[in-house]
Amino acid sequence: MGESDRYQEFKKIKRKFTIGQPGNALFSLFAVNIVAFFLILLANVFSMYAHQGQATPGGNALQWFAIPANLTLLSERPWTVITFMFSQGGGAAPFAVLLTMLSSMLWLYAFGYILQDISGNRYIFPIYIYGSLLGAIFFILAANTIPALRQYSNSLFLYGAQTGTTAIAIAVATLSPQYRIFKNIGAGIPVWVATGLYVLLNFITAFSNSSAGSFAVLGAALAGFLFVVLLHNGKDAGSWMHNVFNWCNNLFTPGRKKKENKTREKVFYNTGNRAPFSKSSNVTQQRIDEILDKISTKGYQFLSEEEKNILKRAGEEDV
Repeated sequence: MGESDRYQEFKKIKRKFTIGQPGNALFSLFAVNIVAFFLILLANVFSMYAHQGQATPGGNALQWFAIPANLTLLSERPWTVITFMFSQGGGAAPFAVLLTMLSSMLWLYAFGYILQDISGNRYIFPIYIYGSLLGAIFFILAANTIPALRQYSNSLFLYGAQTGTTAIAIAVATLSPQYRIFKNIGAGIPVWVATGLYVLLNFITAFSNSSAGSFAVLGAALAGFLFVVLLHNGKDAGSWMHNVFNWCNNLFTPGRKKKENKTREKVFYNTGNRAPFSKSSNVTQQRIDEILDKISTKGYQFLSEEEKNILKRAGEEDV
């Protein structure tokens, strides 16, 4: 059974994520991008103020967070391997920068929300990070191997949420291609149509700025596709990220007892007229919530057969 098919079992009963809800990975990703945008914007303002409004070489703070295509410059700025995927802005007109940022965040929210609706919180950050990194690899390889681009490699930079968002969009379309949006328009629009439109627009925009940027879009799309293919084969490529995060979280909170993620079983048996030794778990809202929490933190594949059956019964009984 594919990952998209599995989640249909609890589609009717799962809880919706709200913006202020603790543990909302999409909101956290959204917040990191916005905070980074305003920090870069403020840095540019202070730089211009310090130089009496005159543009100076190195005055654009974005270049210190964007990943450079030049390998020598990259070795001098290794932190850009992480910061580039959360950095927005630039030296263009303020209105154009703000419009680009708004558009980028709207696409990220749209596809991130759908991914969250299908599979919960677990895969948003891993897909975003893998897509950004593979996009950066394609970008750097193209800029340093294609003769027409190699001469401009010193001035080529990659930044923004577009690569990570592309990976999420492709992952959504691969995971559940028949997911419908705008359901008030006929039978709705399949999500793969929106994904195709976004990737095409993103590719054209990146190509117009730098043909090396279009390779970043292709790399990000490949990352999103491969992540879901691995999921369908029972391999979660993002599990190590969650393990590292949990380890760091426990490391910086030594006074707190280590709490296992395993949900304690609270099963109530209804014997009724059933034969001895025959038992069946009641479907309670508390039990459903515990199972949904387990899916959000660990993934569907870690559920026991009993928990899967409870979700299936809950969906059939419309609990």
